[in-house]
Order: sequence, then C-alpha cells, then structure tokens
Amino acid sequence: MSLTDTELEQLRTALLAQRAALDESRAANTEASATVELDQTRVGRLSRMDALQGQAMSRAAGQRRQQMLVRIESALRRMDAGDYGYCLRCEEEIAPARLHADPAATLCIRCASASEQ
Repeated sequence: MSLTDTELEQLRTALLAQRAALDESRAANTEASATVELDQTRVGRLSRMDALQGQAMSRAAGQRRQQMLVRIESALRRMDAGDYGYCLRCEEEIAPARLHADPAATLCIRCASASEQ
C-alpha cells in the first residue's frame, strides 16, 4: 500500500502548487491588513468599523495561510527524508487517498479522528 514514485511526485507537485498559491495570496492581501486610518473627518464610523473588520479577517486569513505553509514545508521535508506518508502519532502508513485529498496530512484517519474527540 506504499506510495509509488509517480504518486510521490504528483503529491510533491501538488504541495509546491499549494505553496505558490499561498505565497501569491499573501502578497495580494498585504494591503488589506494594513493599519486602519482613524481620521473621522475622512472616514465615517461605519466605514472605519468595516475596515477594522476587514483588517481582522485579513490577519486571521494570514495566520491560517502561515499555518498551511508550515504544514506544506514539513511535508516536503518528510518527503526529502523518506518519512512522508507515515502517521506522526502511530507511525502507520497514511492511506494514499487521504494524502491525495490533503498532501500535507500528518495523521492517519484513525489518529486524526481520535484527536478530534
């Protein structure tokens, strides 16, 4: 049930594409997380509140993006080390279907289910 070299290469390509997309979205969202101007003569209170909410949402998205980048980099390092595809908790193989659904997965379905409970 181990991954073939072709599957590993497909998963590496998927991880690299995800990383590139995340890097691209980070560059696009830099302006949205900028400091909100508090000059009431230029911006009304509701507009400022909308801007603050947008800024908070952008920061939260940035944190999720950073967490995903860490997961991707970790998966790529595990690939290079030959440890990719094994559960970090029980050390059993992660099902290939799970890895194709989430190439950065670190836990088998059993351990992931147990950690959610």
